[in-house]
Amino acid sequence: MGTGKDERDILEIMQSLGIPKNHLAVAKNNLNSFDSVTRSLLVHKRLPDKATPDLQIERILLDFSSLDTNNFSKGCGVGEREGRVFSSLVQRRHYHMSHGIGRSGDIVEPQPKAAGSSVLYKLTTNLALDVIRRGSGLAADVSGSNGKMPGPARDGILLPLCTGMSMTLTLQALKSVTNTKANVILWSRIDQKSCFKAIMAASCEPVIIPTKTDGDNVVTDVDAMKAAMETYGDRILAVITTTSAFAPRVPDSVDQVAKLCNERNVNHVINNAYGLQCEKTCKLINRACVVGRVDAIVMSTDKNFLVPVGGALVVSPNIDVVKSIGKIYPGRANGSPVLDLFITLLSLGLDGYKNLLKERKKLTSSFIQKLEFIAEKYGERILKCDNSISYGMTLNNLQRSSHKESRDSDVHSKDISYFGSLLFTRCVSGTRVVPKNQNKSIAGYEFDGFGSSTCKYSNSYLTAACAIGLTKEEMEDFFIRLDKALNEYHRKLAKN
Repeated sequence: MGTGKDERDILEIMQSLGIPKNHLAVAKNNLNSFDSVTRSLLVHKRLPDKATPDLQIERILLDFSSLDTNNFSKGCGVGEREGRVFSSLVQRRHYHMSHGIGRSGDIVEPQPKAAGSSVLYKLTTNLALDVIRRGSGLAADVSGSNGKMPGPARDGILLPLCTGMSMTLTLQALKSVTNTKANVILWSRIDQKSCFKAIMAASCEPVIIPTKTDGDNVVTDVDAMKAAMETYGDRILAVITTTSAFAPRVPDSVDQVAKLCNERNVNHVINNAYGLQCEKTCKLINRACVVGRVDAIVMSTDKNFLVPVGGALVVSPNIDVVKSIGKIYPGRANGSPVLDLFITLLSLGLDGYKNLLKERKKLTSSFIQKLEFIAEKYGERILKCDNSISYGMTLNNLQRSSHKESRDSDVHSKDISYFGSLLFTRCVSGTRVVPKNQNKSIAGYEFDGFGSSTCKYSNSYLTAACAIGLTKEEMEDFFIRLDKALNEYHRKLAKN
């Protein structure tokens, strides 16, 4: 009997098992459809409009993982890192991809032992850039007075790091790109610990630029930023502004700051942690690239794309900045955040992502109305802030009756904290309860009025976010629980 190679198609061979040819022809059409989706992704590097079925996503991932050496049936690995995984549960969780991404010299460099994981990383980065351009509206190119110029999403890199650590890496990369020993960071104050600690982790010296109030809004003090630029001059490595923040803080005037940075040749980094879900914010960033200088925008994957914590996307009009971030990352990187984002983007499709953005925007008017109703019911008011995601309500009347005449801010702070615990025991997460005149020390720096991003804010308040992924049912449930917590608190006040 001959042992030559059988050149027949595998489906054709299946006919020898008694499977009718017409049955296999239908099955082959489906396989061809699966293959065409993979081919389209690799050729066009664009997110499909419609959601991809789970089975199809799993097949793509298994096809990719079969290209990694740890899954070679005839492989013989004798190195110290061969992608060996003891637990089959862990293997399945990662779709048999265990080599991670990148190489020791560059996180975006293809890895010899992990061709499939390398393809996954490159493809996911392209899909992420596509969805923020066509979905959120961050532009690859913007129109300036001299015609087309690089936009904020010209290029980008996916990092398996939280937003704060990604900010640290970005600052270190800017040192490399600009070849400077400057290490002062002008930081427009935002009372969020990780961004401030990111500056310290990059071995930089933070200079806190105070904010100012405009009605209920806490806003950029552009004049203070300008004065600091004149004071610190050549010592400045970068300016960090913020476009996503808790009320009463509102997005920085990044367009005005971008002009100052352009005039003084200073790097400008924007902390846009969860701002992709806000059309107004994305337009503001686009404008900043038109009128001035923007070097990098750092964004969270979990806050914008509904994936587990642990990933960030850094985009830039400057390709050299993106390349430098990749080269400065030490060692190989965890591929899990990339895998999570790939699966989620395909599961959504571009239409699904746009629908999430539309649903969030549609809920905001109802969210504000309900918050205003609750506030008025208990003698409070909503904060009138130009913040399209985070909303606030005063809590100035939450003070125990036995201390009604007291001006002791510490007494009031304890009362406010107690109200926060009432919400927590009702399984309400995500709200922030901020007392007046709260002080905090971070790495030896004192923050007066911590939580409000400014000194001496005139209100104690609660914030809640109408963020991407929030459902109408969740929103309704939140306001029921908020009403009950306030009612219980005031009943206890009446007894004192």
